[in-house]
Amino acid sequence: MTNKNSVRIRKTVITALCVALCIVLPMAFHMVKNAGTIFLPMHIPVLLCGLICGWQYGLVCGLLGPLLSSLLTQMPPMAILPSMMAELAVYGAVTGLMMYAFKYKTTYLSLYTSLVVALISGRVVSGILKALRRKLFVLRLGDCVVRHLPAGSRYPARDNPDPRKSSCKS
Repeated sequence: MTNKNSVRIRKTVITALCVALCIVLPMAFHMVKNAGTIFLPMHIPVLLCGLICGWQYGLVCGLLGPLLSSLLTQMPPMAILPSMMAELAVYGAVTGLMMYAFKYKTTYLSLYTSLVVALISGRVVSGILKALRRKLFVLRLGDCVVRHLPAGSRYPARDNPDPRKSSCKS
Protein backbone atom coordinates (compact mmCIF):
# COMPACT_ATOMS: atom_id res chain seq x y z
CA MET A 1 0.00 0.00 0.00
CA THR A 2 1.33 3.41 -0.91
CA ASN A 3 1.69 6.26 1.52
CA LYS A 4 -1.01 8.28 -0.27
CA ASN A 5 -3.54 5.47 0.10
CA SER A 6 -2.74 4.97 3.77
CA VAL A 7 -3.28 8.70 4.43
CA ARG A 8 -6.63 8.55 2.60
CA ILE A 9 -7.68 5.48 4.57
CA ARG A 10 -6.62 7.10 7.85
CA LYS A 11 -8.65 10.23 7.06
CA THR A 12 -11.66 8.14 6.05
CA VAL A 13 -11.52 6.18 9.31
CA ILE A 14 -11.22 9.39 11.35
CA THR A 15 -14.20 10.82 9.44
CA ALA A 16 -16.25 7.70 10.14
CA LEU A 17 -15.33 7.96 13.82
CA CYS A 18 -16.41 11.62 13.87
CA VAL A 19 -19.73 10.73 12.18
CA ALA A 20 -20.27 8.05 14.84
CA LEU A 21 -19.51 10.64 17.53
CA CYS A 22 -22.13 12.91 15.92
CA ILE A 23 -24.65 10.20 16.78
CA VAL A 24 -23.40 9.13 20.22
CA LEU A 25 -22.44 12.48 21.80
CA PRO A 26 -25.89 14.11 21.48
CA MET A 27 -27.50 11.02 23.03
CA ALA A 28 -25.16 11.28 26.02
CA PHE A 29 -25.60 15.04 26.40
CA HIS A 30 -29.39 14.89 26.13
CA MET A 31 -29.52 12.68 29.24
CA VAL A 32 -28.85 15.85 31.23
CA LYS A 33 -31.59 18.45 30.98
CA ASN A 34 -30.74 21.23 28.43
CA ALA A 35 -27.13 20.02 28.09
CA GLY A 36 -27.62 19.23 24.40
CA THR A 37 -28.87 22.70 23.53
CA ILE A 38 -26.22 24.40 25.64
CA PHE A 39 -23.10 22.48 24.57
CA LEU A 40 -24.14 21.59 20.98
CA PRO A 41 -22.35 18.23 21.05
CA MET A 42 -22.78 17.44 17.35
CA HIS A 43 -20.68 20.44 16.36
CA ILE A 44 -17.54 19.22 18.16
CA PRO A 45 -16.78 16.12 16.01
CA VAL A 46 -17.46 18.04 12.79
CA LEU A 47 -15.04 20.80 13.75
CA LEU A 48 -12.42 18.23 14.76
CA CYS A 49 -12.86 16.34 11.49
CA GLY A 50 -12.35 19.52 9.48
CA LEU A 51 -9.25 20.42 11.50
CA ILE A 52 -7.66 16.97 11.33
CA CYS A 53 -8.69 15.63 7.92
CA GLY A 54 -9.31 18.66 5.73
CA TRP A 55 -12.23 20.38 4.10
CA GLN A 56 -13.52 17.48 1.98
CA TYR A 57 -13.80 15.13 4.93
CA GLY A 58 -15.17 17.86 7.20
CA LEU A 59 -17.86 18.61 4.61
CA VAL A 60 -18.85 14.92 4.41
CA CYS A 61 -18.90 14.64 8.20
CA GLY A 62 -21.04 17.78 8.47
CA LEU A 63 -23.57 16.35 6.02
CA LEU A 64 -23.65 12.73 7.19
CA GLY A 65 -23.50 13.31 10.96
CA PRO A 66 -26.83 15.13 11.41
CA LEU A 67 -28.54 13.06 8.71
CA LEU A 68 -27.65 9.71 10.27
CA SER A 69 -28.33 11.01 13.76
CA SER A 70 -31.77 12.20 12.70
CA LEU A 71 -32.56 8.91 10.98
CA LEU A 72 -31.40 6.77 13.92
CA THR A 73 -32.34 8.86 16.98
CA GLN A 74 -34.72 11.58 15.68
CA MET A 75 -32.25 14.21 16.94
CA PRO A 76 -32.25 16.77 15.35
CA PRO A 77 -35.91 16.84 14.32
CA MET A 78 -36.62 16.80 10.59
CA ALA A 79 -37.75 20.45 10.68
CA ILE A 80 -34.31 21.57 11.86
CA LEU A 81 -32.30 19.04 9.86
CA PRO A 82 -31.70 20.99 6.59
CA SER A 83 -30.37 24.12 8.25
CA MET A 84 -28.30 22.08 10.71
CA MET A 85 -26.81 19.99 7.90
CA ALA A 86 -25.87 23.15 6.01
CA GLU A 87 -24.41 24.78 9.12
CA LEU A 88 -22.32 21.75 10.07
CA ALA A 89 -21.18 21.20 6.48
CA VAL A 90 -19.96 24.80 6.40
CA TYR A 91 -18.24 24.28 9.77
CA GLY A 92 -16.36 21.23 8.52
CA ALA A 93 -15.45 22.67 5.13
CA VAL A 94 -14.42 26.13 6.32
CA THR A 95 -12.41 24.76 9.23
CA GLY A 96 -10.44 22.55 6.86
CA LEU A 97 -9.99 25.32 4.30
CA MET A 98 -8.84 27.83 6.90
CA MET A 99 -6.36 25.37 8.43
CA TYR A 100 -4.92 24.91 4.96
CA ALA A 101 -4.96 28.66 4.19
CA PHE A 102 -3.57 29.97 7.51
CA LYS A 103 -0.07 28.63 7.94
CA TYR A 104 1.10 30.68 10.90
CA LYS A 105 4.30 29.93 12.79
CA THR A 106 2.31 28.68 15.74
CA THR A 107 -0.30 25.98 15.31
CA TYR A 108 -2.49 27.54 17.99
CA LEU A 109 -2.95 30.73 16.00
CA SER A 110 -3.93 28.75 12.89
CA LEU A 111 -6.28 26.61 14.94
CA TYR A 112 -8.09 29.46 16.67
CA THR A 113 -8.32 31.56 13.51
CA SER A 114 -9.80 28.61 11.63
CA LEU A 115 -12.33 27.89 14.35
CA VAL A 116 -13.46 31.51 14.66
CA VAL A 117 -13.89 31.96 10.90
CA ALA A 118 -15.72 28.62 10.60
CA LEU A 119 -18.08 29.33 13.50
CA ILE A 120 -18.97 32.77 12.17
CA SER A 121 -19.52 31.53 8.61
CA GLY A 122 -21.56 28.52 9.77
CA ARG A 123 -23.81 30.68 11.92
CA VAL A 124 -24.29 33.14 9.05
CA VAL A 125 -25.36 30.33 6.71
CA SER A 126 -27.67 28.88 9.34
CA GLY A 127 -29.21 32.29 10.01
CA ILE A 128 -29.79 32.91 6.32
CA LEU A 129 -31.47 29.54 5.87
CA LYS A 130 -33.66 30.03 8.94
CA ALA A 131 -34.64 33.51 7.75
CA LEU A 132 -35.52 32.16 4.32
CA ARG A 133 -37.60 29.41 5.87
CA ARG A 134 -39.48 31.94 8.00
CA LYS A 135 -39.87 34.31 5.06
CA LEU A 136 -41.35 31.56 2.89
CA PHE A 137 -43.64 30.48 5.71
CA VAL A 138 -44.79 34.06 6.37
CA LEU A 139 -45.37 34.66 2.65
CA ARG A 140 -47.43 31.48 2.36
CA LEU A 141 -49.34 32.24 5.54
CA GLY A 142 -49.87 35.83 4.43
CA ASP A 143 -51.17 34.60 1.09
CA CYS A 144 -53.64 32.34 2.89
CA VAL A 145 -54.83 35.16 5.13
CA VAL A 146 -55.34 37.50 2.16
CA ARG A 147 -57.23 34.79 0.24
CA HIS A 148 -59.70 34.17 3.02
CA LEU A 149 -60.55 37.75 3.93
CA PRO A 150 -64.15 38.80 3.32
CA ALA A 151 -64.82 40.31 -0.09
CA GLY A 152 -65.74 43.74 1.28
CA SER A 153 -62.59 44.13 3.32
CA ARG A 154 -59.68 46.44 2.67
CA TYR A 155 -57.80 43.68 0.83
CA PRO A 156 -59.99 42.06 -1.79
CA ALA A 157 -60.00 38.26 -1.83
CA ARG A 158 -58.03 36.78 -4.67
CA ASP A 159 -59.92 34.90 -7.31
CA ASN A 160 -58.71 31.35 -7.51
CA PRO A 161 -60.36 29.52 -10.40
CA ASP A 162 -59.18 26.12 -9.19
CA PRO A 163 -59.38 25.74 -5.39
CA ARG A 164 -57.44 22.45 -5.59
CA LYS A 165 -54.30 24.43 -6.51
CA SER A 166 -54.56 26.54 -3.39
CA SER A 167 -51.88 25.95 -0.77
CA CYS A 168 -54.33 27.01 1.94
CA LYS A 169 -56.79 24.77 3.73
CA SER A 170 -60.25 26.23 4.17
